[in-house]
Amino acid sequence: MDPLPNPAPLASKLRNTLVRYHSIGDGEWRVAKKTKDATVWRKPSEEFSGYLYKAQGVVEDVTNRIVDHIRPGPYRLDWDSLMTSMDILETFEENCCVMRYTTAGQLWNIIAPREFVDFSYTTSYEDGLLTCGISLDYGEVRPNFVRGFNHPCGWFCVPLKDSPGHSLLTGYIQTELRGMLPQSAVDTAMSSTLANFYSDLKKALKT
Repeated sequence: MDPLPNPAPLASKLRNTLVRYHSIGDGEWRVAKKTKDATVWRKPSEEFSGYLYKAQGVVEDVTNRIVDHIRPGPYRLDWDSLMTSMDILETFEENCCVMRYTTAGQLWNIIAPREFVDFSYTTSYEDGLLTCGISLDYGEVRPNFVRGFNHPCGWFCVPLKDSPGHSLLTGYIQTELRGMLPQSAVDTAMSSTLANFYSDLKKALKT
C-alpha cells in the first residue's frame, strides 16, 4: 500500500493530462455509441491495454450545479445508479480529496461489484470547470470487491456561448476493471454506462 501522494504536483499533472486529451483531434476517435443525450467515442489508451473513452453532450443547467452533481459529494450517490457507496477518506483542501467508492455489478453480474480509491481534483477551466481523478493504490481492499483502477479521467463542463443556461459536458474515462473479464464485455459496459450517465444526470438536475 502506497502512502498518500503530495496533492499539489499530482493535481497539476492530472490537469495537464486531461487538457492534453481534450486537444486530441477528431480523426483519432471512433464512435462507440450514440443516444439522444450523448455521443461516446473511443481510442486505444496510452495508459493500459484498454480504451480511452470520450463522451459529450449538452446539459441544460449552469456549470457549477452540474459539476457539484459529478464530483465527490452528497449529490453523486443520489442519482448515479452505478455507484453504491462513497466515503471521503482525506480532504486536502476544498477542491481536492481522496475518496473510496463502490460500484454495482453490471451485465447480469458478469462484471462483479468494484471498489475504487481515487484522488479527485476540481479546478477552473476556461469559463467553466474541470473535475478530474486518478486511482491510488491506497487502503485495504474490502472482501467481496475487486479493486478497479481509473487511469486519468475527468469531466470538462463549460457554458455554451450562445445559451449560458446550457453547458457542454465532455468526459474522458479510462477504467481498468481488473479481474478475469472478457474485454468485449467491458467495452459494451463502458459505452452504455457513459451514455446512461448523461440521461441519469439530466433527470437528477431537473428534480
